[in-house]
Amino acid sequence: MDIPPASTPVVCDMTGAPDALGERLEEYRRLFAHALISKERTAEGIRFRLRAAPGVAAWAHDLAAREQACCAFFAFAVTTDGDQVLWDAAVSDDAAARAVLEQLYRLPETGARDRALRTAGQYDGHTRSCETGTKGPGVWRERP
Repeated sequence: MDIPPASTPVVCDMTGAPDALGERLEEYRRLFAHALISKERTAEGIRFRLRAAPGVAAWAHDLAAREQACCAFFAFAVTTDGDQVLWDAAVSDDAAARAVLEQLYRLPETGARDRALRTAGQYDGHTRSCETGTKGPGVWRERP
């Protein structure tokens, strides 16, 4: 996996994406609900272990490619190992990039929490794009 250099801006630009941020987060939630076995930290970053059910590898590849297109500071590798699909993610040694990687690592839990809040009528539909406090102009841009 080729990790982008530290000079790569820590910016996620979804202006050309076929989906909006909320749709992307919901897709992560669906994938994790359908196939997530476990997650772990690796020497380079993080790994999601997914069940290699029909279509899961292609789904993970597609989602990783779309994520890479909007967040160039990420490196992703999706491989199959027996009955598991391994989705590895890494970033350069940059504090802001590592904070976004940490948010991705916590997404299975935050996604479940957001779904429970939405079901209880306590979720307003807005999810912070980054918990580093850097949400602002130029950090996340959704398509209109």
